[in-house]
Amino acid sequence: MSREKLTQEDIRKIREEIEYRKLVVRPKAIAALQEARAQGDLSENFEYYAAKRDKGANDSRIRYLERMLKTAEVITDDAAGDEIGLNTVAEIWFEEDDEVETYKIVTSVRGNSLKGRISIESPLGKALMGHKVGDRVHVVVSDAVSYDVVVRSIRKVEDDGSDELRSY
Repeated sequence: MSREKLTQEDIRKIREEIEYRKLVVRPKAIAALQEARAQGDLSENFEYYAAKRDKGANDSRIRYLERMLKTAEVITDDAAGDEIGLNTVAEIWFEEDDEVETYKIVTSVRGNSLKGRISIESPLGKALMGHKVGDRVHVVVSDAVSYDVVVRSIRKVEDDGSDELRSY
């Protein structure tokens, strides 16, 4: 089993979510389940099945996050100021498409390419780590797919905890 690479800020956010789910979401889910169960016949009680599903989903998320914490590898950003590392916003030129994209490099629990955050575990994230402005980087997606990018600019940013955790 691979260990999730997490920063101290990731761990703090995960603990906050677990506590919120245990103290706020779980009691509400239990109350909704009890209320739906009290309506009588469970065979055609949609509210009961929906409440049961919601409670199960919450409990599953808690177990998932707790397991992640137990197996986590705590990492820090050891990249130099002029290198791409965690919490670096990098402007990247994709040669094939002649397009420039801006991405923030984050841990996998915060990755969301639709919001411009790529994981250090993704092919692009792995390839960019440690590179500097002007470097041409070869990104290998699979044995059959690869492409080249050029680092246009790098800006280090503080990890203020504003990047939300991905759902799964």
